[in-house]
Amino acid sequence: MKETVVIKGTKSGLILALDSSIPYEQLKKDVAEKFRSSDEFLGEASKAISFQGRILDDEQQEEIISIIHENCHLNIVCIALDDPAKEEQFSKAVENKFAMQDANTGQFFKGNLRSGQVLDVETSIIVIGDVKAGAKVVSKGNVIILGSLNGTVYAGSTGNSNAFVIALDMNPMQIKIADVIARAPDKPAKLKKKNKPETKIAFLEDENIYIETLDKDVMDDIKL
Repeated sequence: MKETVVIKGTKSGLILALDSSIPYEQLKKDVAEKFRSSDEFLGEASKAISFQGRILDDEQQEEIISIIHENCHLNIVCIALDDPAKEEQFSKAVENKFAMQDANTGQFFKGNLRSGQVLDVETSIIVIGDVKAGAKVVSKGNVIILGSLNGTVYAGSTGNSNAFVIALDMNPMQIKIADVIARAPDKPAKLKKKNKPETKIAFLEDENIYIETLDKDVMDDIKL
């Protein structure tokens, strides 16, 4: 009988080969069973993952990774792109996680941060991806998210009151800058649908955290 889910291991990552002919709901059950039965063999390592054999949209990829986390002790740190340099990409994602730049400019992290994951860095950080609800980013400097912020961000963690947070789509559970915390309301108001999210910046002024649309005037007014 043909296996619908095949796990292929590389030096630092996993390639998950998925049957394209079965219904998606059945595929999810097969993924759960495969990783549940392979838990002891796979252990508690941190791995990057790539998908083969079946095209998954972003939501389906996130759902498959959640199923993996629920059924084994692996920590999937990112989704690697399917390209000829996959092995090298896996190694960089898992062993380094960040592409280091000059110490004055900070670091990059590419990938979505999911619930339960914490990204804690010594410098400023640019996240190329989404910070999901339940995920957390901690930085001694600034935090820039080139995606949606739905989780928690702590910028200026050593007391830097000039630190700021920027996100292309900002809906955080909590933002902390230096020693000041701003939380999302328990019952947020219903927002009107917008065609395009507005890039916003959160900054500290007079012991309050303000979130404003990012434009030139705002950038001129705050201390960077």
